[in-house]
Amino acid sequence: MWIEFASRDRKELRMTANGSTLIQLEGIKKVFYTDDVETHALSEVYLTIRQGEYVSISGPSGCGKTTLLSILGLLDTPTAGTYLLEGEQVSHLSTLARAEIRNRRIGFIYQAFNLIGDLTVYENVELPLTYGPMSHVDRQGRVQRALEKVGMTHRAQHYPALLSGGQQQRVAVARAVVGDPAILLADEPTGNLDSTNGEAVMALLRELHRNGVTICMVTHDPRYANHADRTVQMFDGRVLEDVVTASPNTEPPWAGKLPIILS
Repeated sequence: MWIEFASRDRKELRMTANGSTLIQLEGIKKVFYTDDVETHALSEVYLTIRQGEYVSISGPSGCGKTTLLSILGLLDTPTAGTYLLEGEQVSHLSTLARAEIRNRRIGFIYQAFNLIGDLTVYENVELPLTYGPMSHVDRQGRVQRALEKVGMTHRAQHYPALLSGGQQQRVAVARAVVGDPAILLADEPTGNLDSTNGEAVMALLRELHRNGVTICMVTHDPRYANHADRTVQMFDGRVLEDVVTASPNTEPPWAGKLPIILS
């Protein structure tokens, strides 16, 4: 259970939950400078994510949610504030150091899938593993297990152009989890899908979460935000609301009713 106490200058979070703290943001600010204009994308963001949580971040366009996800994923650095990932200060690491941590500890799912067209499904999923000291046999085992999780082993030798949008997103999910990341970051994962495939991707994410994966998802759609156990609402670069929507051990009313097969 999470109880939030908001003040003018700071948000304090008291918590009683299972799982250790995975991510701790303290006073995160992000300012973009263009010519003589300063754009404050994030202002004094305080956020804690614990292992095993499923958190959605939502809000209107321009509220800062994508900027926040970029900082969480070490794709960008904050202008001010502290970011602890698994207890390590990562706010202002070098580009190379951030890339190494991203590859080992963070999985990404993008709205546009971001698969490489001239690589097969198998090769797309294997790609993140090729940047580390892992044997070919170990890579094979991991890729096979990741494809099994998303029901795409039968398409392993196909190219992305031969897959539907739903199938491509399943491959993207497999690529994101193949390295056993500490957290899975999903940026509008249903944005390029119809409602049927969108619901199926959400069911897949929920199944991964039930199996222990920590997920933080950005979405503009309140239907999908409510799939998470905890919803964070943003506005004008600030966290306005941080609410638990379901107990981590409680099945949501729609569990087991959504299609897993994506056309």
